[in-house]
Amino acid sequence: MNMNTGHDSLRARPKHISDVLLGDDEISIEEFIAVARDGAKIRLSQKYCERVSHSRLLVERFLEENRLVYGVTTGFGDNSTRVIRPAEAEALQRNIVRSHAVSVGAPLPREVVRATQLMILISLGKGYSGVTLALLQQIAELLNNGITPVAPGDGSVGYLGPEAHMALVLIGEGEATYRDERMSGRAALEKAGLKPHTLRCKEGLALVNGTTSVTAIGMLALHNALEASKVADIAAAMSLQPLKGTTRALDARYHSVKKHQDQSNAADNLRRILAGSALTERFVDYRLQDTYSLRAMAQVHGASKRAINDAREAILDEIGSCGDNPVIYPHEGDGLAISGANFDGTFVGIASDLLCIAMTNLAKISERRTDRLVNPHFSELPAFLAPRPGLNSGYMIVQYTAAGLLGEMRILSHPATVDSVSTSGNQEDPVSFAYLAARKAYETSQKLQHVLAIELMVATQALDFFDPADASPATAAVYARIRQTVPEVEDDRFFHPDMVHIHELVTQGDLLSIVENITGALHE
Repeated sequence: MNMNTGHDSLRARPKHISDVLLGDDEISIEEFIAVARDGAKIRLSQKYCERVSHSRLLVERFLEENRLVYGVTTGFGDNSTRVIRPAEAEALQRNIVRSHAVSVGAPLPREVVRATQLMILISLGKGYSGVTLALLQQIAELLNNGITPVAPGDGSVGYLGPEAHMALVLIGEGEATYRDERMSGRAALEKAGLKPHTLRCKEGLALVNGTTSVTAIGMLALHNALEASKVADIAAAMSLQPLKGTTRALDARYHSVKKHQDQSNAADNLRRILAGSALTERFVDYRLQDTYSLRAMAQVHGASKRAINDAREAILDEIGSCGDNPVIYPHEGDGLAISGANFDGTFVGIASDLLCIAMTNLAKISERRTDRLVNPHFSELPAFLAPRPGLNSGYMIVQYTAAGLLGEMRILSHPATVDSVSTSGNQEDPVSFAYLAARKAYETSQKLQHVLAIELMVATQALDFFDPADASPATAAVYARIRQTVPEVEDDRFFHPDMVHIHELVTQGDLLSIVENITGALHE
């Protein structure tokens, strides 16, 4: 399902959103990224606060009546048969946070931790978790004050470990960064003028349980994929022109005989980006039929867009869900604690595996266009786009980098969610491995950004062998922006800074904004 007509008004970019209200409407992708990546502030709506407070009253009633509720008056996992006395309820919640904070490896990136904290606010704020409003206000304060818990990222089969490390900071334990300085969780709270939160019954379990980290990381990967799918169209249009490709393969009539709307949408993107190109007009009949990487751009890009949009539907459904266990469900003036498996991340895990495949297909065809641009046996341009080849290697090894990244992406495209292992005394006999799937998708999205940045760099140099003014207005604007920081290559130089500059233009959305200001919103 395609969520964008391609002719809608341009949406606000995340970096232009400074304030996000939680609780009245579903959060948009742009708002989510604004909080996670760009530091937008969080506010909790009145409806949000009322839902949370009502759910909390039910949990306190359960505790007073000593009802048997998983994780409230019982232990966790295989210990669920062991009853916990009401007087020990708060100790139980501290213990789950401390004992579960056992992930290892390098700390998760700041935006991943912030995204996970935001997902905890979204999920627990649905009003089915029974936590206190004070707990969620504390999480919002961490986000708004720039306190980022240090959470090692390795060793999770689905959730628990990284979330527990984040939860430690809420109670004044663990470690965090504050204003780029790493310190104890308690010190970070003190510097921001905050006090440790005392966990109440159900709260420790709610903080470590659910699909929060899985969905958060999946959301970051999804945003990157959606942006990259449009940048891929821009890069392809940039490459087509100096390769003297024909636009006949983009004819709307040709694509109308296929039922895949995303293919037609990709072709429409490419036609709009190439509109007004003197180069494509000059070479429209240069060949009867182009090589596959030029001729099949709409088909390959369209199929990838379809998969990305399918993944989006699953991830956004999870964003709108409560993934807690047990669920505190209001019922006839009272409530029920219903235990099940809403914490399972398979929906987002499969979506993340799908994202890996879709993005790797975009990288696959991009790398082939890059190779064709630098390969003198096919490009009809100087070898490796060096004005004096031989003495200069030009972009020879840059293509190696794209090929190496593609190889890494292929490995990451092996699905994680088909695997399993037994945990918790076989109480959790399959596990989703959705956390691994989401992390793979996030890493794959970052590699795709580099592959596309390389194609854009190479295509920009290729246009210098023509008159860049003959390129379409949209691609000429991209060319001009790249040339502001990356000069034309005349002799070999240290190319890595050039690659970094163009990669930043891709990741920050600058090139996409330049094009969409000319073409209108592109199809996702």
